Amino acid sequence: MFSKENLFFGGIFVLMTAIFLVWGHNNLSSNYMLFTLAAFFGIFMAFNIGGNDVANSFGTSVGAKTLTVKQALVIAAVFELGGAMLAGAEVTNTIKKGIVDISGMDFDPMLLVFVMMSSLLAAGTWLLYATFKGYPVSTTHAIIGGILGGSIALGFATLDEGESVFGLVHWDKIGTIAISWVVSPILGAIAAYLIYWYIKVYILDYNDKVEHHINDIKAQLTALHNSFDSQNATSEEKKVYEEQVHELQRLKKKQNSFYALRKHAPIIAAIGTAMIAGMLLFKGLKHANLGLNDAQIYMLIIVVSTIMYGAVFAIIKVMHKETPHKATMRVFSMLQVLTASSFAFSHGANDIANAVGPFAAVLDILQTNKISGESPVPFIAMTTFGVALVAGLWFIGKEVISTVGNKITEIFPVTGFTAELAATFVVLFATVLGIPVSSTHILVGAVLGIGIFNKDANWTLMKPIAIAWIITLPVAGGLAAIFFFGLKYLFGY
Repeated sequence: MFSKENLFFGGIFVLMTAIFLVWGHNNLSSNYMLFTLAAFFGIFMAFNIGGNDVANSFGTSVGAKTLTVKQALVIAAVFELGGAMLAGAEVTNTIKKGIVDISGMDFDPMLLVFVMMSSLLAAGTWLLYATFKGYPVSTTHAIIGGILGGSIALGFATLDEGESVFGLVHWDKIGTIAISWVVSPILGAIAAYLIYWYIKVYILDYNDKVEHHINDIKAQLTALHNSFDSQNATSEEKKVYEEQVHELQRLKKKQNSFYALRKHAPIIAAIGTAMIAGMLLFKGLKHANLGLNDAQIYMLIIVVSTIMYGAVFAIIKVMHKETPHKATMRVFSMLQVLTASSFAFSHGANDIANAVGPFAAVLDILQTNKISGESPVPFIAMTTFGVALVAGLWFIGKEVISTVGNKITEIFPVTGFTAELAATFVVLFATVLGIPVSSTHILVGAVLGIGIFNKDANWTLMKPIAIAWIITLPVAGGLAAIFFFGLKYLFGY
């Protein structure tokens, strides 16, 4: 419990929280009590995103033993923050402005503070429960449910009789998001199924067929050698024997040169790199003023992908002492680090906004006493929430890591890479469209797709996970409504 690692991460977490509270005191002395409470709720939400969503994101990597938990922490810290800061704004705006229409309502802006605070506390509470049960659930689902429940409670508290509270809700937006939650795991499963089918047929099965063919030829050669004396053998027998020896040498050469791996793995790596680079250049870094036009960006993507193709090809060429199976696992372990990093980036772009977005709205109202269309996020707030996210992964993420990494289906480097690449594709596509999809549903769907392909999916475990998915929004909404009225009463509004 009091290991050096726990003390280190716990100490950094506490120190960063303290620094953030001091910053708040210096900038919001008149509303410091509300700021402190909102900060704790936001940090609590970020901590539980780390324990559940980041944990399930890295479950495949840790389950495949490609990354240790400590290594996953490092990747999470760098790429989750990078994704949130570079590509998360569009999703944040969808969450803040696309769920409930409060523009025509006349109410004290502080009531919106209570809506956002209650949504953070409600979503964080549900995530904490699900995490301890080992259920990977959607933080996006939870925070939207919280904002929805808190906003409906706001309507009941402020609207006159006869006015429709439920008319405030953009049900078309809720319907679109709900459809995406259903479609997300299906798309994840289909993408993973197809990617794994390609790898299985053209690399794994090919290696197995060559191995079996070699063993068959060896057996035939032994039988032929035992059936005749080489000195008295007929020319036809010698010809058959020599042909089999030649075929054996040909197959061994293919086996030793990792023919299938050398042919297909660099292509897979190049395509994955192109997808990741495209996301970074067209979406993640579009505000960085790189001064590149579309043609230059495409050329840069081609260059980076070509470099990756050559690097993977060169790595395979020097693996002389490995068996094809070991070489394949090593190559895909390295590629899985790439996909884990990209998935962390895309996850940060979508899901850390679930904590930062509502808190940014709270902070903006406390500073200006009015509701603004845009809520800037101070760097110290992003850093503090990022540290909380990593701390959550470290302290409470092991149960969800175990569920995703071991219990739904067997995960090894090839299948882990496949799940992460498939999930990255779907999540990045959704991020570009600004749709707050659930990376959890996508990744679990991808893992399940592999289980379906291998016919070893744990459907018994999927039942409680599916129930948890279904009740996340209403549970978070109900808790948020209760918390809203509690905060309203506590602060005398």
